[in-house]
Amino acid sequence: MIKRVAIFAGVTMAIVLVGAWGATLFVSTPGVATAVWTSAAIATVVQIASFALTRATQPGNVVAGWGSGMLVRFLALALYGFVGARALGLMMGPALLSLAAFLFLTTLVEPAFLK
Repeated sequence: MIKRVAIFAGVTMAIVLVGAWGATLFVSTPGVATAVWTSAAIATVVQIASFALTRATQPGNVVAGWGSGMLVRFLALALYGFVGARALGLMMGPALLSLAAFLFLTTLVEPAFLK
C-alpha cells in the first residue's frame, strides 16, 4: 500500500507542479501567482491524504473509500472557498479555479493506482 501511495504522491506532485507552472507562466500579477501556488500546495496534500484513505478502505469497500475521498476533496474546496482563501488574503477566482483544476486533474489518474 505504501509503495502505491508514494508513487501516486510523486505523480500528483508532478501534475500539480506542471499545472501551476503553466498557469503562472504568462501571468504577471503577483496575486494570481500566489493564489495558484498556494492552491497547488493544498491540492497536493488533499490528494495524497484522500488517496491514502481510499487505499486503506479498498480491501473492504472500494466505493466507500472512493466516495469518502471525494467527500474530503469537496470539503477541502468548500472550506478553502469560504474560509481559507479569504483568511490567506488570496484572490478568490484564481485560488478556487486552480484548486478545483488540480484536484480534477489528479483525480483522473487515481484509478490507475487503485488496481
